[in-house]
Amino acid sequence: MHDAQPMNPFIAPLPRDAQAGDIDQLLPLWGLLFDEGPEDGGSWRDHARTWFDGVVADREWACFPVVELDGRIVACAVGTLELGVPNPQCPRGRTVRLANVVTLPAHRGQGHGTALVDFVVDWARAIGADRVDLSATPDGQRIYTRSGFVMTSAPRMKFVL
Repeated sequence: MHDAQPMNPFIAPLPRDAQAGDIDQLLPLWGLLFDEGPEDGGSWRDHARTWFDGVVADREWACFPVVELDGRIVACAVGTLELGVPNPQCPRGRTVRLANVVTLPAHRGQGHGTALVDFVVDWARAIGADRVDLSATPDGQRIYTRSGFVMTSAPRMKFVL
């Protein structure tokens, strides 16, 4: 007689596309990325709200998967299309930037981050992107490595205006 395998008691919900009304739940999640508490404000939130309202419905330029449990968004990610000069590593000049992958602390380790990354990668394929780029913290690198991302030799630099 074959022994039955134990069933996984937790089945993670599939991500869905964010809607315009989700912004009030997304802003605090995005704030977690910068160690900002829920009571913290900041002018960035007004700019983020305006930006989100302008692009949330345009699936050619942006992708906003969220994981919702019992009416509450517990994880999210952002994918945005960046157009550049075509080159040998990006033949059509179409790169998706994956950013703001975050899960509420109480919901981490349940596969939400991986599901969000997969959602954005699938969207990138659907819109004809050449690649998906991201910047990862050391804690987040394992999720991306498991999903097939590789480290590059090009250092990332920035200039704050």
